[in-house]
Parts: sequence; C-alpha cells; structure tokens
Amino acid sequence: MNTTNPISWQAFKDTLNNNPDLILQFEYASGKWVDASYHLTEIKQASIVSVDCGGKMNTWTEVVVQLWEPEVQDKQSAMQDKQHAMQVNKALSIVNLVEQSLPINPLAVVKIEFGNSQFDTRQMYPSEYVIEGDNLIFNLSPDFTQCKALANGGTCGPADSTIEYCAPAESKPKAKLPLINLVSEGPTCEPGSGCC
Repeated sequence: MNTTNPISWQAFKDTLNNNPDLILQFEYASGKWVDASYHLTEIKQASIVSVDCGGKMNTWTEVVVQLWEPEVQDKQSAMQDKQHAMQVNKALSIVNLVEQSLPINPLAVVKIEFGNSQFDTRQMYPSEYVIEGDNLIFNLSPDFTQCKALANGGTCGPADSTIEYCAPAESKPKAKLPLINLVSEGPTCEPGSGCC
C-alpha cells in the first residue's frame, strides 16, 4: 500500500463500471477501513495552476471524491438499513448525477477525501484496487510533497542561478561585535543623587 500511482477519472470510472454488483470498500491504512455506513457526499473538480521553484508553470486537474462517516448514533440507523457498504452501482448513480451538472475531465487525477475521529481528514490516492469475494477494495495511498522542478528533470531554482533553492541554506558565520566595558572608572551614580 505504499505506492502512489495516481489513476485518472476515466480509469476509476471504468473500474466501477466493470464491477457494478460488488460492494465498494476503502482501506485508508493497513487494516483500517472506512466504516460501512459511509456516504459518498460530493465529487469536486479542481484545476490546479502552479509555478515551481524552477519557474516552470504546471497545470493539472484533480477530481476529489469525498467520503463521510456518520456519527455513532447515525451509524446504528444506517446499519439497520443495510448490513454492508455501498454497492458500486449506487456510487455510479451518484457519479452519473454529478456528471449531468459537472463535465469531469477524464484525464483528471482522482483523490479520495476522508477523515474520521481517529484519522485526520486528508486527500489520498486510490492507487490500487483488489477484488476479494463480493468487495471492490480501493487501497488509499497518501500524497507526498516533492520538488516538481527536480521530479520533472529540471533544475531547482532559476536556470541562471548558482543557488539550489531546495538545498539547505548555507550557514554564514555571525559577525562578532566588540565588547564595550560599561563600568565607568570615574564617579558612579549614588542612590538618591538624581543621576539616573
């Protein structure tokens, strides 16, 4: 589960379309699963425009599928309605409803947004999936920060610079100030004399 191979929206949808009768499950950490009472609450599309430390502009699109776990009292009523997680065809009906209003870029990178009381909300990649019995399980992988300039074969920082911007700054020796003797050799101030 330590891979981060992002998949496109089209590949994600194709996986769902090829497995409509399975139960849709998400594993967000080893042995930790999104509770079966989850809701697929929204699908967001974001166009990202950035400039890396090498001065190169980068653009890409992300689709964020948000999952929500109801509170404990809501889980009990949800579990009375169903004994397992959402079926893939139910998720597809939500996807189709969203795509009626929001045309989604098929090449967009998919992220799953999830959090609960034991796991801070974050966006993760559904980088791999497995089919186990009646379950389509997406293993979620964290995103990592990176130097895009170096990752794309460029240079870190402006091309005409001799400084590597992502490298630690060189420490310069601090200037030493001369010490001045503040003790006067002459008369000093006496308490009550009004000199201070």
